[in-house]
Amino acid sequence: MNPAQHGAAVAAETAAFVATVTAADLSTPVPTCPGWTLGDLTQHVGSVHRWFSELLRRGIQQPPTSREVDLRLPEHPGGLPDWLSASAAQAAEVFAATDLDAPMWAWGVDQHARFWVRRMLFETLVHRADAQLALGVSPHVDRVLAVDGIDEFLTNLPFASSFAPLTAQLRAPDRTIRFSCTDGDGDWLVGLRPDGFGLLAAGAEPRAADATVRGTAADLLLLLYGRLDRRSDSFHLLGDQDLLAHWFAHSAF
Repeated sequence: MNPAQHGAAVAAETAAFVATVTAADLSTPVPTCPGWTLGDLTQHVGSVHRWFSELLRRGIQQPPTSREVDLRLPEHPGGLPDWLSASAAQAAEVFAATDLDAPMWAWGVDQHARFWVRRMLFETLVHRADAQLALGVSPHVDRVLAVDGIDEFLTNLPFASSFAPLTAQLRAPDRTIRFSCTDGDGDWLVGLRPDGFGLLAAGAEPRAADATVRGTAADLLLLLYGRLDRRSDSFHLLGDQDLLAHWFAHSAF
């Protein structure tokens, strides 16, 4: 996917989120985000949109020293769905006015403005799934989006320790985990070393993995984000189960 597709998908995922929560009781708990209600979840997603939009407007070249941004929250919680729609519209305006290939600081690998559009997309998509799960709806994730999201997650996870500190414990003496799609192309090999971990380059010499997780792209994406249980019938687990347990205990994002 390219930045224009990511931007269009942000709009579509936000619309799906808004459609999910508009008629819902915003005090409904969200089990996949313990301690949050649907109202909290909606405010979080809109806050992310507005914060990332501000970063893009400023084209920051160094880590920001403050996260202060005028959220313009509605007076009453019932206004949150419309406020989220406005947040996405604001983001779309910023995308259109920004050279998304311009160099820019980012906490992940891709040091360009486009990083923030892609990150906003998967933040929105996963939380849209959270809202639907809270309401007993089985979330649908487009396969192309899911494949891109798996790649984005595994590429950036090694750089997330500032807000996901348990990832610092993803160490092992030259061990590998493979995540493989059962519904088409999609295969990722992660290497764990004594000094860190990371996604191994595509096209590297083929090698057997010490552990493998197989499932559809959509299910693998939600699994990586901790929204599904690896022990469910949705997944086929092969190899070192202790290694998989170690991964999932320390890769929460």
